[in-house]
Amino acid sequence: MTTTSDASTPVRPARRRRHARLIAALASLVGACAEAAGEVYGPIAAAPPDQEAVEVQPLSCVRVALSGPLLLDMARGEDAARWPGEVAREDAAARRTYAARCALADAHDAVHGPGRDRGPVPLPTAGQGAAMELVAAGDEVAARWREEPAQGAALVLELAAGGELGVEEVLDAAVDAAVVCGLLVLAEARTTAMSDPGMAAELCLTAVPHFSLAVALASADLD
Repeated sequence: MTTTSDASTPVRPARRRRHARLIAALASLVGACAEAAGEVYGPIAAAPPDQEAVEVQPLSCVRVALSGPLLLDMARGEDAARWPGEVAREDAAARRTYAARCALADAHDAVHGPGRDRGPVPLPTAGQGAAMELVAAGDEVAARWREEPAQGAALVLELAAGGELGVEEVLDAAVDAAVVCGLLVLAEARTTAMSDPGMAAELCLTAVPHFSLAVALASADLD
């Protein structure tokens, strides 16, 4: 889907186009996770029933865990280079919503008292709170979308209704949340690969739903 507008406004790409390199990298990572698990499970499946020790290839689990973050970072950079106008628009929109969240936090403090220096640990500043709010919104949307995409989409629109958060901003934060979950699982697979190849293979497959969720969120157009 592509968003259209009047002749004075450039046509914006669908999210699937805007994040095409990231989506392709996530799809490639899903395949790499399955291949890494297969290099552990395959030899076990091929071994005779009476064979006790089976040599497997756990290094693929290590490689996919190490290459995953680099692959996704590179893809994000390529997407940004392909759509510089969209990057500029997104940055401007993010500044507006960030300012709105800061203003809301300041207004709340004006009514209820600043309170930032009370107690042994200072509370977050308005700016820190604004950044944390976006991350929390992304986490919540990713969790809801995983259970029921329609409810996740409804939550995005609900969060954006007040103007302190943008629809695409929340979706992108949810993509980040899903990606981070998948990468953390792969990091665990890397640390267990040599001592427990079977567990590492299972963890590689456990990361797949997180990356698949990130693809769905990166592709979603709610307008």
